[in-house]
Amino acid sequence: MSFTKAQIKQIEDRGLTEEKVEKQIEIFKSGLPFINLDSAAGINQGIFNFSIEEEDHYLNYYQVKKEELDIVKFVPASGAATRMFKFLFEFLEDYKSEEGSINSYINKNKATDLSLFGVGLEKFPFYDIVLKEAEHYVPNFKDLSRDEKAIEFIKTMLNEDRLNYGFSPKGLLPFHKYKDHIATAFEEHLFEAALYVASNGVAKIHFTISEVYKNVFDKEFERIQDIVERKTNTKFQISFSYQKQVTDTIAVNLKNEPCINNDGSLYFRPSGHGALLSNLNDFQADIVFVKNIDNVVVFKYENEVAKHKKILAGLLLETQDQAFDYLKALEKEALSEKELLEIARFLRTKLNVIISQEFEKYSLKYQREYLKNKLNRPIRVCGMVKNEGEPGGGPFWVKDESNSISLQIVESAQIDKKNKHQKSILKNATHFNPVDLVCGIKNYKGETYDLSKFVDDKTAFITMKTKTGKKIKALELPGLWNGSMANWNTIFVEVPLVTFNPVKTVNDLLKATHQLS
Repeated sequence: MSFTKAQIKQIEDRGLTEEKVEKQIEIFKSGLPFINLDSAAGINQGIFNFSIEEEDHYLNYYQVKKEELDIVKFVPASGAATRMFKFLFEFLEDYKSEEGSINSYINKNKATDLSLFGVGLEKFPFYDIVLKEAEHYVPNFKDLSRDEKAIEFIKTMLNEDRLNYGFSPKGLLPFHKYKDHIATAFEEHLFEAALYVASNGVAKIHFTISEVYKNVFDKEFERIQDIVERKTNTKFQISFSYQKQVTDTIAVNLKNEPCINNDGSLYFRPSGHGALLSNLNDFQADIVFVKNIDNVVVFKYENEVAKHKKILAGLLLETQDQAFDYLKALEKEALSEKELLEIARFLRTKLNVIISQEFEKYSLKYQREYLKNKLNRPIRVCGMVKNEGEPGGGPFWVKDESNSISLQIVESAQIDKKNKHQKSILKNATHFNPVDLVCGIKNYKGETYDLSKFVDDKTAFITMKTKTGKKIKALELPGLWNGSMANWNTIFVEVPLVTFNPVKTVNDLLKATHQLS
């Protein structure tokens, strides 16, 4: 592929190289392999399920240690709320009043989402806000028919010249209604962080956002800071970062040729949440909690959610402490065969590492190197909830090209559903990934790992998109908690469903964990 001088400058200005862009184009041409599932992870088969006594142990372990640690909560929050309102956008586009009532439209199109939205309308946290705005934009609003009011209500929510909820950051939408105020997801993350992130009275939270919204997030923090800090007796250090241009990927047409803009420049696209590994890699913290912006609850459930976050963190710290002791011993001492086997047992039972069947045949020197390589990696402890039919990823045992088996979080899009065996494993999975992670990103010397060295590049995604009405192919980097962490040491723990409360559609705000009563 030969680029023009202007295109080469464009590539270099983004922090990329011609070689990297050409490699991306080759991926489109050669395609990417499906993940090879070996089996679904389950209780005592890659997923721990703790007793009350064990939970208390890990809870206390974290409580004792956390004041000594640098802790941060990492919240991917760059997404707009467009998908939340997808069925409402479709309704506004498709509905024709002359063809019948909204009720007949619902029946004809089996629009159950629209029906539920209408039934629960007054329970939405934004109901009074939208109603007031609708009356402002439509002076005769009170005189309209029921269907006309419904249409104007939805238009007031979504239209760009009104509230524009559909293209606002999801984190700044009204999520929960309390007696005296409306809370955004951004605000709820602060209250929640005070319960398990705060160390020495300070809670650090980092949000990855779209740069155009930085000013709006700043204003929201200014609005709520004094109230939240007073109520939680916690000081907040809020920071933001943006998806870096260097992580953008080239888009191609259906012939796998680079898409060219009208001005002759190459068309690059953001590369999915896997791009955020670069943001995570900038941290120096001892512990990083990772949780999506839309996974929050109303106040009465926050203590239960925080409890399980602390349990995961306690398990991480205890496991990490033991791993560090072993790594120091491997570096300094000539360990006996018995001691090496003890470390191998720890890897197998605590970190779910499949040890080579040839391990005991290795020389003691090679056993040492082998164990050190397996141990000296970042660690992630991931909460897993029982499968309730939610779309998305889950915990699986995966076999790579060299037949090595490891625990991974796999998205359904990575699985070959035309393969009956693979489809059967997917269908029988018992648990689901709620994106509930606690990460240890430092080694036993206190140095931060270069997280880019633990990525499985073959777990990227090729997706179909459109540009000016034409189909194009886009490349997404390995997902942040999927292929980007493929070579981390991984622990899965069953957590209760109350910890998983995403708002993927606006109707999710009607669920119990988003309502006061």
